[in-house]
Amino acid sequence: MPTPKKPLPKKSPSASGSTKPSSRKPLVYGAVIVAAAALLGFASYKATAPGDSSATTSTAPAAEVSADPQAGVYPELTKLARRDAGDKLAVGRADAPVVLIEYADFKCGYCGKFARDTEPELIKEYVEDGTLRIEWRNFPIFGEESENAARASWAAGQQDRFWEFHAAAYAEGAKEKGFGKDRIKALAQQAGVKDLARFMKDLDGPDARAAVAKDQEQGYGIGATSTPSFLINGRPIAGAQPKETFTQAIETAAAQAKTTGKAGSDASEGAGNSEDSAK
Repeated sequence: MPTPKKPLPKKSPSASGSTKPSSRKPLVYGAVIVAAAALLGFASYKATAPGDSSATTSTAPAAEVSADPQAGVYPELTKLARRDAGDKLAVGRADAPVVLIEYADFKCGYCGKFARDTEPELIKEYVEDGTLRIEWRNFPIFGEESENAARASWAAGQQDRFWEFHAAAYAEGAKEKGFGKDRIKALAQQAGVKDLARFMKDLDGPDARAAVAKDQEQGYGIGATSTPSFLINGRPIAGAQPKETFTQAIETAAAQAKTTGKAGSDASEGAGNSEDSAK
């Protein structure tokens, strides 16, 4: 699909997630994608402004994760896991039994909440023991500064500082300072990016734009219109839900992978010997 030529109009944000509509239709990964797209449309959300820094909890109910390992899982969506051992925007073993794909925007308040409160715990509990791999997808939906931050995160990743940039950009109060070029450069310095001249060149280069566009198109393709959006082994989860929602989904997916013997079956040969490190 072509990259959009102009930003999409805003609509009312939603509890646990920042929302922006898209006129694009979901890609047909399979017949069941219609149901998955409906879930990722977050129709059940209630309005709570993501830009409100005082909002620390969600008023939306947690996404339901059935004890049935097949319930709510869309097998076609599992194919979106790249499992590339060289992916600089991922953490965890390429052959981990569970892959969490995160579609997020650095200007999204609830994405920041997930990054600060939940993601570090998931990394400690599940990534470090080889159960989970987290793959980031840049999904900027709030205009030019979102695009700047997305490309900057990719550029930082080219110098192995994606996760450090991620932490700096999602630090408490960071998004309120904006993501203009000077601020982006300061965040890169904070993240320990060594070659700032290369960084500034990379973030405006065609490779960065293409990488972000690819992630955006994947997000729009599955029907996501809000951030953060997640897929856990093909199970959509909408918004920055409580940690328990993620742990239940991860453990259910891990148990299912063990039962079926498909853990890391999509990983390329030898990829399991490579492990990204969270910093």
